[in-house]
Amino acid sequence: MKRLIVAITGASGAVYGVRLLQQLARVDHCETHLVMSPSGLLTAGHELGMGRRDVEALADVVHNPRDIGATLASGSFRCDGMAVAPCSMRTLAAIATGLADNLITRAADVMLKERRKLVLLARETPLNLVHLRNMTSVTEAGAIVLPPVPAFYNHPRTVDDIVDHTVGRVLDLFDIDHEGLVGRWQGLRADAAAI
Repeated sequence: MKRLIVAITGASGAVYGVRLLQQLARVDHCETHLVMSPSGLLTAGHELGMGRRDVEALADVVHNPRDIGATLASGSFRCDGMAVAPCSMRTLAAIATGLADNLITRAADVMLKERRKLVLLARETPLNLVHLRNMTSVTEAGAIVLPPVPAFYNHPRTVDDIVDHTVGRVLDLFDIDHEGLVGRWQGLRADAAAI
C-alpha cells in the first residue's frame, strides 16, 4: 500500500492536483491525503468549476490546512511522499525557508527532514531571481521541482493530453504505474534521424 499526500495551492493549474487525485483513485494500492489551501479552493472553483466537496471527494482522507496538529505534521506519519500540484511561489518560498506556518508547508518540511520524496509543480512565468533561488534551495534540500512544462514529442492534441503527460511524470517519480498517460519516448525513426 502506498500513501501519498497531495496538496493544492492557489497557483493557476488546479487541474494538475485534481487530475493527480483522479489517477491515484484508480490505483488499488494507494491511499491519498489531500490538503487544499483556501487559495487553492478559489482557483479550483474559478478554473474548473469545482467546489470543496467535489475536490475532497477525490481523496481518501482530507485535512484542514490550518490543522497544524494533524497526522501529516509529524515524521511518525508513514507515507511515500508528497506532491504539491500546483505549487504557488508563496508555498515554494515558505518551503525553501522552512516556514512551516500551515499544514501544507509543515507536511512538506516533514518530507524534507525525513528524506521522503517531495515533488513541487512550481507554477509561475516568467521567473524572477527569488523564484529561481527558492527552487535551488528546495532542490538542495532534497525536493524535486517539476514545473508543468508541456512536452510536444508525444503530439498532444488537447489540453487534457498536456495535463496527463505532466501527471504521468509525477506518477513515475513515485513509481506508480499508469496506463498510457505518458507517451514514452521511442527514439527517432531512422528516416527522421537522417534529416
